[in-house]
Amino acid sequence: MSRIGNAPITVPAGVTIDISPENLVKVKGPKGELMQQVEPALSIKIDDGTLTVSRPDDSKHNRSMHGLSRSLINNMVVGVTEGYTISLEAVGVGYRASNSGQLLELSLGYSHPIHFFIPEDIKLETVTEKSKAPRINLTGIDKQLIGHIAAKIRSFRPPEPYKGKGVRFVGEQIRRKAGKTAAK
Repeated sequence: MSRIGNAPITVPAGVTIDISPENLVKVKGPKGELMQQVEPALSIKIDDGTLTVSRPDDSKHNRSMHGLSRSLINNMVVGVTEGYTISLEAVGVGYRASNSGQLLELSLGYSHPIHFFIPEDIKLETVTEKSKAPRINLTGIDKQLIGHIAAKIRSFRPPEPYKGKGVRFVGEQIRRKAGKTAAK
């Protein structure tokens, strides 16, 4: 039984949700508009400011799509009201991050700088403070897109376990290894 799928979604004031007969869900709020195609077998109902997702039977496919669809719709509602922010930091000697508009330029210890274009839906900000690792802040309303872009930036130089150098999420715990000298 899906516990996440059965939880109702409260629709805040200022958010409108349109559901087409093909289960194309459009959520419009103060920060923007998002749409998502939901499994056609599921039924979505809005009553008195609460949205509920229900499934027709307990087949494996419908059970797996029930909680997923509810989470996707909830992420859209939170995105158009509050938005999402992901922060990354480039930890390492000489690692730099700067941006000009939507173009992110990273210097991560390679022989060349890395240029990465960020989609227009995401707001990009780089913060460089003295004696601190450069920070990259991504802000947007689409949780899937912002997570994908953050993972792509992290993949340019993932954190390594010996010195902890690399691009990591702020607050991410890196499992450290002792190295060769610890065996002696």
